[in-house]
Amino acid sequence: MSAVKVNRDLRAQVGQLLILGFDGTYVSAKLRAMLATLQPGGIILFARNITGPRQAYELLRDSQACLTQRGFLCVDLEGGTVDRLRDVIAPAPSVSDVFATGNRKLFRQHGRILGDEARALGFNTDFAPVFDLRLLPSASVLSSRTASPDPKDATLYARECLRGLRDVGVLGCGKHFPGLGEANLDTHHELPSIAKPWKRLWNEDLYPYRELRREAAFVMVAHAAYPAVTKKSEPASLSRKWITDILRKKIGYKGLIITDDLEMGGVAAAASIEDAAITTLEAGADMFLICHKEEKVWPAYEAVLSKAERDRRFARLIAERARRVAAFKKKSRELKRKVSPPSDKLIDKLRRELWEFSEQVRYSQAAR
Repeated sequence: MSAVKVNRDLRAQVGQLLILGFDGTYVSAKLRAMLATLQPGGIILFARNITGPRQAYELLRDSQACLTQRGFLCVDLEGGTVDRLRDVIAPAPSVSDVFATGNRKLFRQHGRILGDEARALGFNTDFAPVFDLRLLPSASVLSSRTASPDPKDATLYARECLRGLRDVGVLGCGKHFPGLGEANLDTHHELPSIAKPWKRLWNEDLYPYRELRREAAFVMVAHAAYPAVTKKSEPASLSRKWITDILRKKIGYKGLIITDDLEMGGVAAAASIEDAAITTLEAGADMFLICHKEEKVWPAYEAVLSKAERDRRFARLIAERARRVAAFKKKSRELKRKVSPPSDKLIDKLRRELWEFSEQVRYSQAAR
């Protein structure tokens, strides 16, 4: 096999482990060149990328056209404070409001209606629901994004939400492993250190991951440290003990493991973005997210590629991760589904359904 082909294959493998975000609302020549060169495993859009339903659809379609393989077309859509489509379709109720109804049918309907929104615009992956517990330390950070302090209740909501997403052909994601319920700092800006002992983490924060290990397509790993477990100050997103020993082996999770955004302050406090990309893959992650600055994508990609070119062990690891991603994509019906451009009629229908659902949630809360 020629060195040229080996290098080309290795580049393709590294690209498949990356999900990236970018600026802009259309595929510029610069973005087209980046996507065509890197061939990422997927892309993620934020509110800054979305001005309307048809525009979002065309941005996803044109981005996918730059890729030789089907991509994970991702969005963070939880309802409440994390709702990238609130201004282009309509606001969706928060997790805490939906859970407060106590109605399992509404939990599932929450996932279904979020999935309908995402699918209508062309997304196939929603990084939701949150598995974190609704605990006092994180109240000011996570606010309405969590369901309950009770692990069984949090799991009940998450299970039904995942089922709702799956009903309409959208992949879901449990986050933020191993749990941010005790985190009093925002991982977007700082690295929380959670002193909770192992037994309580296992029985409480890890309960949803244990129970739903066969139901979440993705698990997203948090940028928080758990020194009582690892005896280190490193974030879980860079920890082999958390990703491989606990999530993959002890819990038995077989889906795709992805890091939270490697640009976030919680991981930047521990490592450069180049070192973080390498370390999280060595720790057991299958994919990593770089969400905001295009100029951060290239150094991380090149660092992973460079290490794989000079380190055979690491190259084998990259090939193994790429095979896992490829196998997942091959069997995923969600990635194969064709989506037509969103018509005004469809968007009006979604707006009406969101309003009706919001009214159901309010009525059910008031009736309890």
